Amino acid sequence: MSLQSLALIENWPVPTAAAAVVRADGAVLGAHGPGSRSFALASVTKPLAAYAALVAYEEGAIELDEPAGPAGSTVRHLLAHTSGLAFDEHRVTSAPGERRLYSNAGFEVLGEHIAKATDIAFGEYLRQAVLDPLGMASTTLDGSPAKDGVSTVDDLVRFAAEVQAPRLLDPRTVAEAMTVQYPGTKGVLPGYGHQNPNDWGLGFEIRDSKSPHWTGSSSSPRTFGHFGQSGTFLWIDPDAGAACVALTDRPFGPWAAEAWPPFTDAVLAELQG
Repeated sequence: MSLQSLALIENWPVPTAAAAVVRADGAVLGAHGPGSRSFALASVTKPLAAYAALVAYEEGAIELDEPAGPAGSTVRHLLAHTSGLAFDEHRVTSAPGERRLYSNAGFEVLGEHIAKATDIAFGEYLRQAVLDPLGMASTTLDGSPAKDGVSTVDDLVRFAAEVQAPRLLDPRTVAEAMTVQYPGTKGVLPGYGHQNPNDWGLGFEIRDSKSPHWTGSSSSPRTFGHFGQSGTFLWIDPDAGAACVALTDRPFGPWAAEAWPPFTDAVLAELQG
């Protein structure tokens, strides 16, 4: 099986794009574009960072509900964007758990917290905990755990297979990561405006009934993942039994909001067909 729908990336107004679809067993159902080319991930870095945080939790280095970040905030708050930290500044704008304030600063604080707990720089911890075990040799993080990852479609396919059928983590931990944290919390989904509720798991955004959204109109409410301002996304649709990675070298903008949902709908229709 080779998904023809992936060729739709040829129509995207971007210099370069690559995409692939993978099942839980690691079978790549289709790929299009330069799979081994490196792209800046922007916020698609966050699911990788979150996975490393969950490894640190299972190893006993941290607890999800231990204090981290602003007063009253925990590791769980930081992962779920409810710590109260501002978007890109290390200042508090609301009480923990009150609003879903999407926060790069929160992930940077999380990275510092894990580095202190493990005595390993966060980028190195990510490599040891996630990248090396999954064979993601082309993926690096030099800088912010919120946005400075660099990777390839070939590598992210390995990660997407892992999330669907965990080997590095207990499946119950991953199930928690794709479960809504602090239900009913409203906030702004970057690029898509105010959402009520703005559902999020532990480092993964959850689609639920959000509208507008960067996934497809036929994406199941259980779909979870992330997109990045560098024109990148990764979604996992448990109902479809597959995940999709798409990386480009054009910043997110109206072109993406227009192109991505019909692309996802075409992929899902072909998977169902």
